Amino acid sequence: MPTLGVEDQFMPLIIQTQKLERREGLARIKLLTGKDLRPLADSYGITVWKNDRKNKGWAGQVIEHYLGLPQNSLQAPDFGTWELKVVPLRRAADGTVKVKESMAITMIEPGEVLSNKFKDSHLYDKLRSVVVVARIFENVADTSSILHSAAEFDLDNPAIYKQVEEDYEAIRGVIRAGGVESLTGDTGKYVQARTKGRGHGSTSRAFYARATFVAHILNLHKLAWMPRVVGDQLSVVSC
Repeated sequence: MPTLGVEDQFMPLIIQTQKLERREGLARIKLLTGKDLRPLADSYGITVWKNDRKNKGWAGQVIEHYLGLPQNSLQAPDFGTWELKVVPLRRAADGTVKVKESMAITMIEPGEVLSNKFKDSHLYDKLRSVVVVARIFENVADTSSILHSAAEFDLDNPAIYKQVEEDYEAIRGVIRAGGVESLTGDTGKYVQARTKGRGHGSTSRAFYARATFVAHILNLHKLAWMPRVVGDQLSVVSC
């Protein structure tokens, strides 16, 4: 029997619509658990490196392609009602895996933030219904990257919601007092504001979920045969 290529193996699972329910999307993504995403990138024609520049969003584009979603840079949720995020994990010497970095949520548009309270904000739209996919970071070249796990998350825990809202309002207050340029990564317990863009001189800012917050999200539906994801030392309120 001939061996199927990577794309041939997953072709029956690819859909051609953005109207995909989150539960179905999560189930489809979990079929990739333990599989290497890099061959899928090659199969889909997704560039990982070009002219010595890495496409940092390649893994997310692989998942979007796998689910049949065209590349989307809009601030609206990827699938209409839910958002897809992909984060890298790194292996630790003790066998655990740790969130490698904070997770970008959405760009900060100062006028939008100042005009809207949290419940009406782009940040709320991005976090209220999300699927976070974790992949193992093996090396800088990303020659291989195993899909570790995927978890759905909602802002339905009152304590979590309250803290994220407080983080948003604190960031909003900084913008109101000194402009977006005065923002630093120090503000916010679960969500922070950081520069986003090429080079250290970038003036663009974005909302980021801190590593411990991301670890909390990923452990909501931890698979027994996968190592637990660890964040930093900041404690997160449990659900």
